[in-house]
Amino acid sequence: MVVKIKRCYVLKPSTPTLQGSLALSELDQVDTISHVSIIYFYRPDQNFVSQPDAIVNTLKDSLCRALVPFYPLAGRLRWIGGGRLELDCNGMGVQFIEAESNSKLDDLGDFSPPEYDYLIPTVDYTLAIHELPILLVQLTRFKCGGVSLGLTISHAVVDGQSTFHFISEWARLAKGEPIGVMPFLDRKAFQARTLPAGNTLGRYQSELDHIPLLLGQSDDIEERMKKTTVAMLKLTKHQVEKLKRMANEGNGYNHSGTKRAYTRYETVAGHIWRCVSKARVHRNEQPTAMGVYVDLRSRMQPPLPQGYFGNATFYGVARSLAGDLVSKPLGYASSRIREAIEKMSNDYVLSAIDHFRNQPDLTRFQDLHALGIVGAFHGNPYLEVVRTYDFDGESFLLPSPDGDGSMVLTLCLQVAHMDAFKKHFYEDIILHKLYSKL
Repeated sequence: MVVKIKRCYVLKPSTPTLQGSLALSELDQVDTISHVSIIYFYRPDQNFVSQPDAIVNTLKDSLCRALVPFYPLAGRLRWIGGGRLELDCNGMGVQFIEAESNSKLDDLGDFSPPEYDYLIPTVDYTLAIHELPILLVQLTRFKCGGVSLGLTISHAVVDGQSTFHFISEWARLAKGEPIGVMPFLDRKAFQARTLPAGNTLGRYQSELDHIPLLLGQSDDIEERMKKTTVAMLKLTKHQVEKLKRMANEGNGYNHSGTKRAYTRYETVAGHIWRCVSKARVHRNEQPTAMGVYVDLRSRMQPPLPQGYFGNATFYGVARSLAGDLVSKPLGYASSRIREAIEKMSNDYVLSAIDHFRNQPDLTRFQDLHALGIVGAFHGNPYLEVVRTYDFDGESFLLPSPDGDGSMVLTLCLQVAHMDAFKKHFYEDIILHKLYSKL
């Protein structure tokens, strides 16, 4: 695909905003702290063709207005020592790029990465971090009249929930509607919370310090050198419902609430875990682990304020021997995932925050590979459901944009394992149906 950059702007808040430093929480500064991307595709519309300037002007104007309440996105990060960051709310602005492509949307097929890499703004990580925009946006017009809107945003400033909050409010402003939910910007909602003295319940132990290695290996050097590929796979509403029935067979749940049915997330994540282990051809005694990220906004006591804008997710790790994972019903994998999710209590999270707060240096807890800072590699036999797909075993799940109850999985795996994963991902659903009829 050929994509030509036409114009590049720096857009700033439309009216003056607060200036000064904004302290980041510990959860902002661990795990992935580089930029992550999201992209939207829009089929040809008469307005795109007849009023191209009106479209871009509307987006630029509404973005400038959105940056008033969401002014941290117009600032810059800076290092303050000990692997820690703070946000300088200086109003330097965000980058907005206009581009065009001689391709059609249909040329992108199923929109699987890396086909659309050129449609997402790139971050120049040769620059110092205090020179990098927090947010970059690229509007690309296609030959067919369709457009894409790609956003790259710093994960040190926002998580997925906050990213979608910003995008939805920007969309409201672009449509001439008022802001629906104002962002709550004070990170002290996390920073001011402490674990009561002497409370050992839910005491945090660094989950990622105990990620398993392949049996017979003392490090992950060989695994990290292997070539990977990315696939995007869709589960229909019928397939998702079938997996839920499979997971809940023999679960004993009932509508009285004494035992909850496994959710779509617990079900599909469990299915992914089992299929990855099969594709990797793990020995029965091979320890495996799956990382899941949990939204903490409603789990904290009291809950975080509505519109909390920052990172309010944390990871839990589900564990199992490969033999148990693949030989037992799907409900077993879902139960292990639920156990990891339910571990995310208020006390557990506060204990984790205390743990990071007391570290002299946070670097070893950070993944910032684009800046040359690489945290621990967690590939085979580990996998996780996150917002990125940069390394072996990383994936994310989203509802299908069709709004029909289907789900889309984007997964990075070693090339040697991907075909087998695709086979199990679909065939295991079909084969269960056949066996259940015998």
